[in-house]
Amino acid sequence: MSALETAIAGAKARKSRVVMPEMEDDRIAQAAEHLRADGICVPVALGDNTEAYVSALMAARGVKEAVARRMVARPLYRAAAMVAVGEADAMVAGAVASTKKVIEAASIGIGLDDGVTVPSSFFLMRFPSGREVIFADCGLNVDPDAEALAAIAQASERSGRTLLGTARVALLSFSTGASGSGASVDKVRAAAEITGFVGPVQGDAALNPTVAEKKGLGAGDANVLVFPSLDAGNIAYKLAQELAGAQALGPILQGFRKPVCDLSRGATVQDIVDATAVTLALA
Repeated sequence: MSALETAIAGAKARKSRVVMPEMEDDRIAQAAEHLRADGICVPVALGDNTEAYVSALMAARGVKEAVARRMVARPLYRAAAMVAVGEADAMVAGAVASTKKVIEAASIGIGLDDGVTVPSSFFLMRFPSGREVIFADCGLNVDPDAEALAAIAQASERSGRTLLGTARVALLSFSTGASGSGASVDKVRAAAEITGFVGPVQGDAALNPTVAEKKGLGAGDANVLVFPSLDAGNIAYKLAQELAGAQALGPILQGFRKPVCDLSRGATVQDIVDATAVTLALA
């Protein structure tokens, strides 16, 4: 089965509850109905404010009571609080709200997992050929330094193992091996040294065994591609959508205590359904 089919089957077995705070958007409402009808998960509407939500925000971030009450009056923060208190297992938002707002709500309401200092995101890219590849980070970290890039790669490797069964990580650059220099390629080289993943490596060498053999780095069979900057990652995934007909599921956030999906604002109903299933696979 494909990664998506496996994710859907797993979600059906778990019957997780997913809070979707943007039900006023027709796409979200339709996706929620599909998710419910197909038995993929149990979409949960926003609840009324409760003292439990306020207490959760106060405990998680140490905010004052008055501030916590103002926060839970907003849909995204209330949704995050619902996850924090156990009324939902995951949060799916971003069809209307900006990435910045989704990240802020998840950071304050749900918080980062133990040991995580750099949250990140990825897309599961599904190509017409049937190929499935993880692209990271295409939605969150603008210009990570070597340590942050290494953390992104390590988080993406874990997501890759969960979704794809095995993760072959390539740290991408405009240069392969020792053929180039400059701030960007030096950063990627340092991240490769920290993680032990293949890099710095150009896109063709990362994906094409013949090119990889000629350039002398890696096997050319990567299925987790880590980009050196948000510029590179965001441009790449959108070009793959428009020129290659790829379906981009995400961005799905990494590093939070509970699964969070920050949808693209251009997501279709089917994208939302599929991205929700993929998000739940990381639970």
